Amino acid sequence: MNILVLGVGNILLHDEGLGVRAIEELERAYAFAPEVELVDGGTCGLELLDNLKGRDLLVIIDAMKNGGPPGSVYRLADGEVPAHFNTRITPHQLGISDLLATLGLMDSLPGRLVLFGVEPGDLSTGLGLSESVEQALARVVVAVAAELAGYGLEPQLLAAEASRPPGFWSTRHLNP
Repeated sequence: MNILVLGVGNILLHDEGLGVRAIEELERAYAFAPEVELVDGGTCGLELLDNLKGRDLLVIIDAMKNGGPPGSVYRLADGEVPAHFNTRITPHQLGISDLLATLGLMDSLPGRLVLFGVEPGDLSTGLGLSESVEQALARVVVAVAAELAGYGLEPQLLAAEASRPPGFWSTRHLNP
């Protein structure tokens, strides 16, 4: 199995950075099998082409406007994924749409596509996630781990995870 977990988004637009923050949290919380690669795709598009070719499974994590309340978590699979990227909320989504279309033309689409999306609450300029999206982030991280476990590649929770502080970008406050 050859799996890529790709987090995309712009960390300078609050909740739009969800995918990137999810990759950071996954790296912080879990150890993964060698068959699983995690990539912070930021706002890249066609530059990621080589990363995606030949994958059995591509898991994308991104902010996703779907009309629900902020922090709603969505899971789309296979043909539903490219359809989502046809309706842009940010410029990087055009890049992902082009990327998936190019892979299709090359007959190199991953065997399976899964998108975990979270309804954004704040897309204004600034660092950090809104409270509702930050809470959803934890659910997405667990959902991605469960998705991988479904393929027999269960990530191992790192023992130190419980004692680690959140990332510098977090809006969570540590107790003094």
